[in-house]
Amino acid sequence: METLRFAWILSDGEVGKFRRASYYEVKLKAYWILLNDSIICRRDKGLRELISHRRTRSVGAKVTLSFSKGTVFWGALMLALSMSNYRLCAGENSLLTVSQPHMGTIVRIVADCDDAGHFRKATDEAFARIREIEQICSDYRSDSEVLQLSAKSPTETPILVSDDLWNVLAEAQKVNRASNGAFDITVGPLTKEWRRFRRRGQLDSERIEAMQGSVGAQHLTLDENAQAVSLAVSNMRIDLGGIAKGYAIDAALEILTSHDIPRALVDAGGDVAVTGAPRGEAGWRVGLAGLDPKQPPIMIAYISQCAVATSGDAFQFLEHDGKRYSHILDPRTGYGVEHRATVTVFAKSATEADAWASAISVLGPQETPNVLKQQPGIAAWIEVLVDEKPISWASTNLGSWLSEHSQKQSADN
Repeated sequence: METLRFAWILSDGEVGKFRRASYYEVKLKAYWILLNDSIICRRDKGLRELISHRRTRSVGAKVTLSFSKGTVFWGALMLALSMSNYRLCAGENSLLTVSQPHMGTIVRIVADCDDAGHFRKATDEAFARIREIEQICSDYRSDSEVLQLSAKSPTETPILVSDDLWNVLAEAQKVNRASNGAFDITVGPLTKEWRRFRRRGQLDSERIEAMQGSVGAQHLTLDENAQAVSLAVSNMRIDLGGIAKGYAIDAALEILTSHDIPRALVDAGGDVAVTGAPRGEAGWRVGLAGLDPKQPPIMIAYISQCAVATSGDAFQFLEHDGKRYSHILDPRTGYGVEHRATVTVFAKSATEADAWASAISVLGPQETPNVLKQQPGIAAWIEVLVDEKPISWASTNLGSWLSEHSQKQSADN
């Protein structure tokens, strides 16, 4: 794969935007347009050069690209945004892409749309919606609504919250109950401590024990009639990192649908939700990655009108006294999970998929089967390392779930 050098075309800041979007290495025929904070990509079946435009003045440069009919972006979850090799059609020319950095990752919106102006207007609104949710749910912004709520613990009276924060909290508590406590957004005090542990390469058992008193979903009470929240103990810190990204993806897709863009995909760091499939296709093509995200996917699926999320610890973990602790914390023990695994979850919404990917990462292959028996709307695949050997497990409904969420009505699109 050829590495494209943009330094002689763009300013340093603009080069950074391309690099953050992971587009400095591509195998794609495309037009690229840099506009404000967005990178807009227009695919063109006959194009074999890349043209870059600056906002203030047009500075074009031709760069020869290697050509292939299919373009694949690999990650913990691989997403192929190209049309399938066996069925290139007119729809390929209308697949538009735009990316922006949000929520600590790159958010990419793709749509099968013939009108670039209409696409830009809809995606501008979708990204604005994502920024709004980020401001509400961020665990890093001290002025976010969720951290301001946490700072009031213990609350003397219930605190009124916004619609978005209420929706995320309500869904989180639902998954907490269904997962036997494996997913718990009150884990924030422990999350903060484990960030320090990983930076220092050393954990502190006494600090973990001290923080446990502020953790527990039972300390978080939701008053549905008043849309208000109560925090029962001091030093609580709500961490929405395992669910907010999915909620933002769903919200962005709603915006696109409201703009009459019915065939779209939103990808935020490997968590993906899609509406209708591109024209002429069975679905959006996704792949399930194993424990080594650099290797090709283990399984390819075509999906529509659903979401998929992945969770794993390939890059974030702490080794201490001969044990390997994941950055994924078990709120029931206060420690990072010790089994090394990658989890992929399919669900109707990205909110559900995001939360359940975290929950199943904690539950592991021993507890997950019994829990998912009560969740027919969730399908999952796990690869876990046992005695240095990868062992795979799939929920019994995975095959039927994927079949049901392929594009059945493609002829109508």
